[in-house]
Amino acid sequence: MNERGFDRFLRRGGRSPSAVARCVRHVQEFEQYLRTHRDGRALEEADSGDLEQFVNWIECEPKASAKTHLWALGYYFEYTTNEEMRSLAAFMRAQRIKRTPFPLARFRGVHLEYVDRLASEGIRNVTQMLEAGRTPQDRQTLAEKTGIPLEAILEYVKLSDLARISGTKGIRARLYYDAGVDTLEVLARWDPVELRAMLIDFVERTGFDGIAPLPKEAASAVATAERLPKVVEY
Repeated sequence: MNERGFDRFLRRGGRSPSAVARCVRHVQEFEQYLRTHRDGRALEEADSGDLEQFVNWIECEPKASAKTHLWALGYYFEYTTNEEMRSLAAFMRAQRIKRTPFPLARFRGVHLEYVDRLASEGIRNVTQMLEAGRTPQDRQTLAEKTGIPLEAILEYVKLSDLARISGTKGIRARLYYDAGVDTLEVLARWDPVELRAMLIDFVERTGFDGIAPLPKEAASAVATAERLPKVVEY
């Protein structure tokens, strides 16, 4: 590892000296793991399998978590411009952080009366929406029970599925949905550069009140959509 260059990168990003020291130490631990347990592989050669095995190795102890190591490695892979590994580290870290599920009412453009009807059935956030509307039959049953049009139920399920991507919540999920990128499967098929160009054109053409994702965000969204397990049946 180019420790000096990585140190400068972290400090330019506003990291405190203690955070820099922690970050460097965790990356060094990964580097040592590769030497010891992965046939002496160099840090620059690490792939997704190496990272997953390293995380498993750390978490073999009860209650142990690799989230701080993944935090540090995310910065390291950003420093080395390894976007695939940076996205994987970010995704794995997000899985280990307990987050409050995103409320349905905070999606742009939802019908608040429908949101209230769903809430009366105990469906208030994206996690509950995905559980309640996972299959076509589930969605049909929910539509009949609540009096909400089936099309609206499907819309809220799709928005909730898109919201599984970190940073894709109220406005961004609505932008993807309205622009026709309405499922993770569709998103995963896009080239990030072409996706961003299409969304820029969509915003300009329709007057959508929001901006298209930046290049790194678009690339991360597509990469995450490719990796996320399928939970909704369409």
